Parts: sequence; C-alpha cells; structure tokens
Amino acid sequence: MIHPHIADALKVPDLVRLTDGLVLVRFESMKIYSALAAVRHLLERGTVRPGQTLVDSSSGIYAYALALACHRHRMRCHIVASTTVDATTRAQLEILGATVEQVVPSRDLKLDQELRVRRVRELLAEHPDWHWMRQYHDDVHYLGYHEVADRITAAFPGAALTVVGGVGSGASTGGVATRLRASDPSVRLVGVQPFGSVTFGSQGHHDPEAIIAGIGSSIVFDNVRHHLYDGIHWLDFTHAMAGTVALLRDHAVFAGLSTGAGYLAAAYEARRHPDRLHLVIGADTGHRYVERVFARHTEAPDPAGLKPVEVSAPEEMSMPWSTMAWRRTACPPQREERAA
Repeated sequence: MIHPHIADALKVPDLVRLTDGLVLVRFESMKIYSALAAVRHLLERGTVRPGQTLVDSSSGIYAYALALACHRHRMRCHIVASTTVDATTRAQLEILGATVEQVVPSRDLKLDQELRVRRVRELLAEHPDWHWMRQYHDDVHYLGYHEVADRITAAFPGAALTVVGGVGSGASTGGVATRLRASDPSVRLVGVQPFGSVTFGSQGHHDPEAIIAGIGSSIVFDNVRHHLYDGIHWLDFTHAMAGTVALLRDHAVFAGLSTGAGYLAAAYEARRHPDRLHLVIGADTGHRYVERVFARHTEAPDPAGLKPVEVSAPEEMSMPWSTMAWRRTACPPQREERAA
C-alpha cells in the first residue's frame, strides 16, 4: 500500500508476539490514530473549517500527533507544551508548521497541567476562531481506536482477550475495549496508573520521580470511563523502568516508559490468567526516555523478583506496586473538580 501521507503509515501498529500469552501492540506514536480521526470527523461535521487553527496542551505524544494531523489536513496547529516536551519533539513540531510555547519549568505536574490549561483559555480569549481539541475531555478522540480494535479482532479471531495499557486520557484503552466488547463483552481491560495520579485515587502517594508522562494525571479527565476497567495496577517509576529495560533486553523492543509499565503488569496478569491472550498497548518508542531510563539501565531491578500487593480498595494501596480488581466500577464519588 502506498500511503497518501506519512501519518497514515505511522499510525498503524505492529503486533509482536512476546510469549504465548503476551502480544505487544506496538505503535510508533499511538495518538496519531486518535488525532487523525478526530480532525477528520470535526471537518466532516463542519465543527472546524479547512485552514483553521487547532490548539491543545500536551506532554508530548499528542502534540506530535496533532501536528501531523494538521499537516495531513492542511490545518494550523498551536501547542501549549509541558516542560516534559524535549528539544527533539519541539523541533519536529515547529518544522511541521506548528507554533509551540512551553509553560515555565515546574517539577509539580499539577501546576504544569493547570498552567497549560490556563494558557489555552487565554489564547482562546485572544483568538475566538481557534478550536480547542480538548484531548482529555472530548470523546471524539475515541474514534480512531476503533480501527485498532478491528485490526486486533481480525488478527486473533475467537481468542479470549485482555487489553493492558496506561490509562492516560482514557481514550486509547477505553476506545479499544469499547469496540472489542461490541462483539465480545468478555474482553477484559486492565489499566496502568502511576502513583500520584488522581484518576484512580493514588494522589496521596508521592513518587519522587514524579508521574509517568502519558498514563497519569493530576487533574480529572472526562474521557476516562472508570466503568470500562476490570483491573488497575499502580506502579512507581522504578518498577516502570524495570519493565521498560526488560522489554528491550528480553525482546529487543525499544519502547517508552508507559509501555514498560504495561508490560510488567501484563506479565503478572498473564501468569494469573494463562487461558487468556494479553495485549500490551505500546504507545511510543523509547527515544524520549534515553537519558532518564535507558542510560540508567543498571539501576533497573530484575522483574522476576517483583510482584504487586493485591488490595481490595484504593485506600489500601502502597508503593511501589499495587493491584486491584476494579470490576467495572463507576467513577469514585470523591472526584475532584474537573479542569476543562
């Protein structure tokens, strides 16, 4: 197949067999599916017009995806970037035609996210014709992952499936699971969270290495549908690093930190449920984690010696790794005020 644009090629994941019960759904950059489908849908619906400026905040992966989608559909793009966006990513965004501004450096992720949201609102007041993509809250971002689910269904017909991945904005794991369950309600969904994230109640636990980019949040995301998840794993940075390094060492897969966290959780789930095929969502490659993770590979513990504490309620969790049967429970009542 000859693709009309590089984004159409990059969005397609590779399915990589890790073990008999474990398959990696490896993306070059996962949110390209989401951004492409969202922009196309908004154009077809008339919500946005050709050439209009689309704006959003991002910690990296979505920024790149939106810049590609805007390049593909000849839209303008403005990114309010987190301090975690590195120079390599920023350079790509700018060359693709996006305008980029980063909030002031902060080690407090909640402050970082709040500053980004505040800046987006200021920009919209200055430019009322710009469209806010709202990746954390607009369920248009679910649409692209339906195609991923269809690819999985075609590859593993009749298999008992469990999807394991970082929760993040909720659209990727939620979108894949929703589509898969349309034909097989027994599909399990296991979410991965870092300590410190409000999404599944771990905000009271401080990880000195901070929240793992892309799978946790210090603000409420409306696109997270808690009732979709059968289980949750909370991991600290060191355990996520252990999974990431092991994935490269044992399977030659160079992937990001959220993928490593998902791999560690999925390996545990596969041991408990050997009758099921576990699909690990690999959101991106490992390039932006070279210094923080891979250069420190000698510090990574051996996954064989790691296991979680099983808890029956979020308040029972403890670092560095806890897991809980979520049983498709609705959103906890102590939910914080949403940041739009």
